[in-house]
Amino acid sequence: MERLTKREEEIMHIFWKIKKGFVKDIISELPDNPPYNTISSIVRILEKKGYLKYKQYGNTYEYSPKISKKRYAKKVFKNFLTNYFDNSYKNVVSFMVKENKLNEKDIEEMMEIIEQNKNK
Repeated sequence: MERLTKREEEIMHIFWKIKKGFVKDIISELPDNPPYNTISSIVRILEKKGYLKYKQYGNTYEYSPKISKKRYAKKVFKNFLTNYFDNSYKNVVSFMVKENKLNEKDIEEMMEIIEQNKNK
């Protein structure tokens, strides 16, 4: 799975939200009203990278995600974990605690999740 640019990822989030659509549907979801050809090119790149599939209706294409948001998130997190935290979940949690990104309630909920999944 090839890495996405920021704009490609933004467009994929729209597809994950709307499930399927045409280029014009994507443009209507974007705040900056980009040119049709620009978004059409990015959508075709996403299809070539294997993130989108399409149905053809004459000269028009309806696109939908080929990769789930969950699968993509898993890949991105794995790369993040490897590149920034030496492939250690402990380092991620430690970083979040040190940066005050986790409060006591968050930590308690994480401990409950760990306990529930301990026996699985």
